[in-house]
Amino acid sequence: MIKRTFGMAALVLACATAATALPVSSAHADEATVKCHLRFNLAGWSLIYKHAEGNGTIRCDNGQRANVKISVVGGGITAGKYRINDGKGEISNVHGIREVYGDYAQAGAEAGVVKSSTAQVLTKGTTSLALAGTGEGVNLGVSVGKFTIEPR
Repeated sequence: MIKRTFGMAALVLACATAATALPVSSAHADEATVKCHLRFNLAGWSLIYKHAEGNGTIRCDNGQRANVKISVVGGGITAGKYRINDGKGEISNVHGIREVYGDYAQAGAEAGVVKSSTAQVLTKGTTSLALAGTGEGVNLGVSVGKFTIEPR
């Protein structure tokens, strides 16, 4: 009985070792990563709760394009009203435009009166979104939340 158990354990271990040595295939193995570029307008307000909405266009280096809806929600110690016109974003580590959609984690500190600018890097798993933009309004505080990109 002990020999049989030991023999079965050795067989299972050998199969597990062989399986880990095999190359792992994925749906994206043949696709190269591309960079996507976001152009957007965004307007919002905050008073403890933070809310902003906007729209934009995504253009990827592989030729894919899409019109998108953007929303930002979150909370923290914040107050203000602001607008970003002609903001820009770079989305990296994606294989196509479908991977840019979803929620990106956001945390930041804002301070601006009349003319203000923003720059931040957001993440969604291994995907990064670097944002930059200038606008106008008043915003002050520290917040966390999510930045969502959806097809329009």
